[in-house]
Amino acid sequence: MSTETQAQYQFIDKIIQHHLGENTEVKDLEFFYGGNFNLAVRVQLKNADEYFIKWNQGDHQGLFDAEAKNLDLIGKTSSISVPSVMGTGTMEEKEYLMMECIPSGEKAANYWVDFGEKLARLHKNTAENGHGLDYTNYIGAAPQINTWNQNGIAFFIEHRLRNQLARAIYDRKIDAELEAKFETLFEKLPSLLPNEKSALIHGDLWSGNAMTNPQGLITLVDPACYYGFREAELAFTTMFGGFDESFYEAYNANFPIEKGFHERIPLYNLYPLLVHVNLFGEGYLPAVKKIVDSY
Repeated sequence: MSTETQAQYQFIDKIIQHHLGENTEVKDLEFFYGGNFNLAVRVQLKNADEYFIKWNQGDHQGLFDAEAKNLDLIGKTSSISVPSVMGTGTMEEKEYLMMECIPSGEKAANYWVDFGEKLARLHKNTAENGHGLDYTNYIGAAPQINTWNQNGIAFFIEHRLRNQLARAIYDRKIDAELEAKFETLFEKLPSLLPNEKSALIHGDLWSGNAMTNPQGLITLVDPACYYGFREAELAFTTMFGGFDESFYEAYNANFPIEKGFHERIPLYNLYPLLVHVNLFGEGYLPAVKKIVDSY
């Protein structure tokens, strides 16, 4: 075992013992690399319990504390399954998050219908403060500002689109011409989007964050939640191939969507597309330009 590997094992052991007690014995570790964190590990104990730990090397301070709050917020609604949080902290100058490990299962016959019904139930949770959240969190590695606003369209413009647009302009990924087109679009958005009351949304809902648990049903992971437009959540699900049609039918049966939603999808998806421009590069700019040019 290399010195580096031995150090990682000791680091993980410290976290396990801190949260579960000094007599806890580890049976097996499975490491994962990549994603929006530096390292992660699945831990199997000798008593067969399993946990998932991820940590960073000092970047994105507060990311895991925010993720723990996100998971707790969704979990407290009892609407849809998320992993239970065991704890967060700092160990050896590394921030970490320890949570329940969800083993993967095979999709049950009613997986998509059940998923749609549960997401509709989650979205029926709203906030008196309007749109936003009590704390800043992250979507991937991008900070997500959640200052409250009673006006959902104003929140969407200022704290979703304009924040990401400003970063892209600063990094010279977006020029003055495209910036001007965005400003024109912002003036039009109040007439293009329904200004619904806020809904608690997962915030980063694509297939990679929708797990199949051992019961064959949905468990959501890696939330970037806030109270916002539920249509923005549904639009997000279409970005990377979309979900089964029965998911959308079940959702609409339980929480009907206003007519014209399909025409509004590109507008909502400007936010995740801008996030991708800022995190992953200008390869996503043509899609952004196509949407903005349409208005």
